[in-house]
Amino acid sequence: MSVFDEVGEQEKQFMRRHVTKTLGALAAAIALCVALPGPVHAASGQLVLNGRVFTDPAGCFRELNAPLSVQNRTRTVAYVFATRDCTGPAQTVPAGQTLASTGGHSVRI
Repeated sequence: MSVFDEVGEQEKQFMRRHVTKTLGALAAAIALCVALPGPVHAASGQLVLNGRVFTDPAGCFRELNAPLSVQNRTRTVAYVFATRDCTGPAQTVPAGQTLASTGGHSVRI
């Protein structure tokens, strides 16, 4: 004898819906965890900002003074922003390239 033998049809439907919703929520949570990016990893190499060398750089370099000279000696693209907090539109500095920006104030790599 199963648990379902002792309950009515409405209760069976309720329990099935509840189990289905629970499994759906669990699947969504697992998918979200898998889809989220992992921790930020440092770029391998050097980033030179106005002559200052940063080895294996990562993240946002804020509050930089313009004009800004960026030498990207990493294997990753660097992004130069006109804002002081790495937000908004950006210019790209491909790996191995240099950029002189009259309006750059922050860099993300």
